[in-house]
Amino acid sequence: MNVFWVLNGQKIKRLLILTMAALFTAGIIYVEKDSMSVFSKMTVQNTDGPEAIYKVETNEKKLSLTFDISWGSERPGPILDVLEAKGVKKATFFLSAPWAEHHPEIVQRIKEMGFEIGSHGHKHINYSRLKDDEIREQILKADKTLKSLTGMDIKLLRTPNGDFDKRVLRISQELGYTVIQWDTDSKDWMNPGVDNIVQNVVSQAHPGDIILLHASDSSKQTHEALPKIIDQLKSNGYDFVTVSELISGVNSKVKQLN
Repeated sequence: MNVFWVLNGQKIKRLLILTMAALFTAGIIYVEKDSMSVFSKMTVQNTDGPEAIYKVETNEKKLSLTFDISWGSERPGPILDVLEAKGVKKATFFLSAPWAEHHPEIVQRIKEMGFEIGSHGHKHINYSRLKDDEIREQILKADKTLKSLTGMDIKLLRTPNGDFDKRVLRISQELGYTVIQWDTDSKDWMNPGVDNIVQNVVSQAHPGDIILLHASDSSKQTHEALPKIIDQLKSNGYDFVTVSELISGVNSKVKQLN
């Protein structure tokens, strides 16, 4: 009889542990679900309205390397060093306005190196959850900051978390912005290993591609993978252009927004 209760007690204990672990995991997923959406490839748009561009249709072997920066100061420098060392003179950097305000010297270096600068918004929040006037406020705040720091007229927007809906696209267009997404995700934000980042890019790269990379401090392996990415893409015959050059005069590729 005693053995019977000991065995069932162990089973109950095991069941409680498994239940607690499942609840803990579910809690983590719920808390981090917004962070996960940073990397969802929301590259769709209503073809009857303003566009969110994720690639272009072209037979020319040209593509765009794009880098998002929203925090940190350790990674941008090494990435810029790699681009300089490899002779890549054209790329597009999407800068978060608060980050840019805190790191004007890095913004200045990006500008002086001749790279294109786009907006990565103001607060790093999902715009589709905001009211129309709040969306407009976020875009305009970032616009004012980036223009004051660069003296440039910013026309490209990559929304925080890659998140948008029809309203975001409409308001962006009204404010003179084109929303830019990506077709190839390096997944450097996962820090999956240098070789995996290289493979993620090189295996999927294609003419007219827009490639997503990050220069925030959370992406710790991008600067190590970047030389190999550049070398392999060059050996495959690709030229690097800015997003504006890529989408100018060619058919941009969009998908239907559900």
